[in-house]
Amino acid sequence: MTTQTLLEAKGLAAWYGAAQILFDLDLHVQRGEVVALMGRNGAGKSTTLKALMGMLDKRRGSISFLGNDISRSEPHHAARMGLAFVPEDRRVFTELTVMENLAVGRQPARTWSDGTAAPQWTPERLFDLFPNLGEMPLRPGGRMSGGEQQMLTVARALMGNPYLVLLDEPSEGVAPLIVEQMANMIIELKQQGVSILLSEQNMHFAELVSDRAYVLEKGQIRYQASMEDLAANDEVRRAYLSV
Repeated sequence: MTTQTLLEAKGLAAWYGAAQILFDLDLHVQRGEVVALMGRNGAGKSTTLKALMGMLDKRRGSISFLGNDISRSEPHHAARMGLAFVPEDRRVFTELTVMENLAVGRQPARTWSDGTAAPQWTPERLFDLFPNLGEMPLRPGGRMSGGEQQMLTVARALMGNPYLVLLDEPSEGVAPLIVEQMANMIIELKQQGVSILLSEQNMHFAELVSDRAYVLEKGQIRYQASMEDLAANDEVRRAYLSV
């Protein structure tokens, strides 16, 4: 695996209306790694992902994806380039079946800059990754549990064959068994060569899947280190992560 930087932000700031939420963030994600954005509720984690994807009307700073400037790109432009976003609120198409939801996300196969094939996903591969979905291919999205909808949202994003996935609070509000399956899924995606930037406040979950972490507080990065170093730093965890 190379050390190619896929996504890099410098001086990233963002607003909701007149209220500034993010303050000059610098972060990056390399090929083949899982990076966690850690912090309490309201720290700016989800806003960071939305700003990177181009979902906020007002943002400032530079954002580079695969060497291309996406600082002013619309979300669909970033998605076509291979940047996927999985929202926290599981926006499945409730009237469409599992298979139809997956079809909506389909994009062509991709290759890396060196010519090698990037991970390519089909419904069959996704059903291996998410056996629950494989048992209900014709079930409408609106008749699924919250955890199943979370899986479907991730699977639909993977149908776009992304190089990198922005994953917002994957362990939030789902049953412990689903949390375990989501952790296994992230580990499997990493092994397949998919990079992930995830927003998370569950330290145990983040420690299971992540290589590095950025810790946010009030829209600023207060600490960054390997996940191993963060897990060992009681002072930082008490200051910025404990409830």
